[in-house]
Amino acid sequence: MTVVTRTATQALRRLGFTFTADGSHAACLASAADGGWYAESWQLPASGPAVPVPLALPGNRSENLRSELVALPDGSVLVCRHDGERHDLVLLDAARPGTGPATTERALATLKRPGLRLLPLPDQAHDGPGAPVAVALGSDTRPATTVWLVRADGSEPRQVAELPGLHGGGVWLDRTGSLLALDRVDAGTVRTVVLDLRTGLVTPLLEIGEGSNDRLVLFDPDSRFAMVRSDAPGTDRLGWGLLGGGEPLRFPECLHVAGVFLRPVALRPAPDGARVAVQIDHGAGSTLALWRPAAGRLEPLAVPAGRLGAVGHWSAAGLRLPYSAPDHPAALATLDVDALLAHGPAPATGSGPMPLPLQLAPLGSGLPGSALTGPWRDAVLPWQPGLPRAPRTAPAAGWRLDGSTPPGDGGRWHPAQSLELAGPAGPLEAVVYGGDAWLSSPHLVLALHGGPADAWRLEFDPALQRMAAGGLAVLAPNQRGSTGYGVAHAMAVRGAWGGPDLDDVLYLLDGIAGQRAALGLEPPALFGVSYGAFLALLTAAHAPAEQVARCAVVAPFLSGARLLAEAAPPVRALTTRLGGGEPIADARGPRDVLQLAHRIGAPLLVVHGDRDEVVPVSQSRSLRHELLRIGRTEGADFRYVEAAGAGHEVLAEEGAAVLHELLAAFLRTGRPG
Repeated sequence: MTVVTRTATQALRRLGFTFTADGSHAACLASAADGGWYAESWQLPASGPAVPVPLALPGNRSENLRSELVALPDGSVLVCRHDGERHDLVLLDAARPGTGPATTERALATLKRPGLRLLPLPDQAHDGPGAPVAVALGSDTRPATTVWLVRADGSEPRQVAELPGLHGGGVWLDRTGSLLALDRVDAGTVRTVVLDLRTGLVTPLLEIGEGSNDRLVLFDPDSRFAMVRSDAPGTDRLGWGLLGGGEPLRFPECLHVAGVFLRPVALRPAPDGARVAVQIDHGAGSTLALWRPAAGRLEPLAVPAGRLGAVGHWSAAGLRLPYSAPDHPAALATLDVDALLAHGPAPATGSGPMPLPLQLAPLGSGLPGSALTGPWRDAVLPWQPGLPRAPRTAPAAGWRLDGSTPPGDGGRWHPAQSLELAGPAGPLEAVVYGGDAWLSSPHLVLALHGGPADAWRLEFDPALQRMAAGGLAVLAPNQRGSTGYGVAHAMAVRGAWGGPDLDDVLYLLDGIAGQRAALGLEPPALFGVSYGAFLALLTAAHAPAEQVARCAVVAPFLSGARLLAEAAPPVRALTTRLGGGEPIADARGPRDVLQLAHRIGAPLLVVHGDRDEVVPVSQSRSLRHELLRIGRTEGADFRYVEAAGAGHEVLAEEGAAVLHELLAAFLRTGRPG
C-alpha cells in the first residue's frame, strides 16, 4: 500500500462519470491545466453542493486516459488500468475531511484478457466485510466473455461464469447483485440475456421480433418497469413495459424523433408511475426531457445549452448529471425536476438572419425552397421543429452546477454559440467562439475535429479556450461525416475520406476568406487534430494560397492507405470498417498528403506524440522528410514538434498546456511564441 499527500487541483476536464447505486458518491477522471489525469471522488450529500475530492497518485504519476473507474459507497474508487491485455485493479481512497490529507493506493489484482470492463454492483450487494464491489467482464477472440466478482480486500477475483460470445450492456434485475442483464452479440444480432451470478447460467430475456436487436436500457427491480431499445418496430426505437407482467411492450410515438438520439439516463419510481429522464442529443448540443408513461409525451426541462454526460442518478436529493458548456468546465449538475417543470418550457429562440458586421452575399442553404441572407443563421439545436429549445442561460430555480472550475485570473471563460452555416449540400452546424463579430475578428481559426466519426460539441475545450483567450475567433464546423445529424450525414464519408467533408470545408473557407478579404483582413488559419489534421492538410493543399493564413496540425496521418500500412491492428480494423483505404476517383486526385506536400504554401506547424498508439508518429516524420526533400526550410516554412512520451491524446495529456500555448501563438502570428 502506498500513501501520498493529496494536492489541490483545479479540474478543467472530467470524463467517465460513475455513480454508486445509493447515490451517495460518484467518481470520474479529471485533469487540470497541465493535462495530468487523476481520479476524483465526489461526495453527494442529501442536501447541499456536491464536493469533488482529488485522488493524487504517488510520484507525480498520472492516471491513464483509458483508466476505468467505479465509485464505491464509502467514497473509495476502484480503478482498472488497461495496458494491452493486462488490466490492473487498484483501490484509491482519501481520508475524510478533517482527518488528514493522505490518499492511499492499494493494488488488488491483475486480470489478463484482450478486453476488460467493470460494472458496479447494487448497493445491497456490498453488505458485510469482504463482499464483492464490482463485476469484471473480460472478452477474448474466441469470442467468449469471462465474468469475475471483484472484492476490495485484495483477494483474487472469483470467476463465476464463462459465456460464449461477446456481451455488452449491463443492467441489474435485483438489488442483491445476483441477476445481471447483458447484451449478447450473436451472428450480428444483439439481444439481452440474463446471467445468474449464483449459478453461472444464462437465459434469454428479450426476443421481441424475428432477427430483431433488443436491448434492456433501464430497469427498476421494485416496480419491474423496464425500458428497452429495439428495431423490431422497423426502426431503432425506445419502448417500455413491465417485466413479467404479461402485457406486450409499447413503443410510443413520442419516443421516436427522426434524426435525434433519445437516451434514457435515469429512472425514478413515483406514485403516479415511473419517471424517466431522457437526454436528447442532436448536433453539437443536448438537452433533457421528462417522460412518464401516463403523460404520453416528452416534457422538456429548461436546462442550459451545453452537453450532458449520458449517465445520471436520480434520488430524493435530485437528478444528478454531468454537464459541460464552452464556458463551464465539466462538473455535476443537480436538478429539481418538479421545479424545472414548474418553470415551464424554455422560450423558443428566433431563427432569423443573425446580425453580422458586414453585408453578406445571398447564398443558398442547399435545401429546396430555402434561401438565407448569407452563409450563417442562428440555429439552436437539438430540438426538432415544434419542440422547445434549450435556453442560453440557466433557469432561476431547479438547477445547480457544482465543481465547475473558474479561470485562475478571476474572470470568465469565453463563451461559444451554435450557428448554422450553408454548405454545398445542405446546412452545417458549427460551434463558434468570438461573439457576433467573429467573422470580422482580426484573427480567425477554422478548426476541424477528429474522427471522422466525431463532432464538435457545446462543451468545454481547453485548446479552443486558449485560442479564444489569445484573441482568436474560432469556427468549428461539423461537416459531412460528423456524428449527431443522422445516418446520412455521418455515412457521407464512408469509403470517401477527404471527399464530401473536404468539399464542405473548401466551400466554407472560400466564403469566409472572400468576405474577410473584402474587409482587409487576413484569411483564416487552419487547425485540425487526427482526422481533422489530415483534412486540414488536404484543405491547405487544395485551397488557393490567398485563402489560408497558416496551418497547425496535431497527430496527422497522410492518407487512409498509409495509415492502414503502419497502424496497429485495432486502428487498421476501424479504418477498414470506415472505408478509409478506398480511393476517390475525381478531379482532385489521390487524397495523399505526401503527394500534395508541394502544394502546401502556408506556414505549417506539425505536432505529434512520439508514443502515439493510434496514428504512428512515422506519419508526421514522413511529412517532415518530404518537406525537407522538396526544399522547405524547417524553422521558416514549417516547424515540427515531437512531444516526448505523449500518446494520441497529446492535447489532453500531461504537459498539454504548453502545447495549447504553442498552438495559439502560431495560429495568431505564424510564430511559435
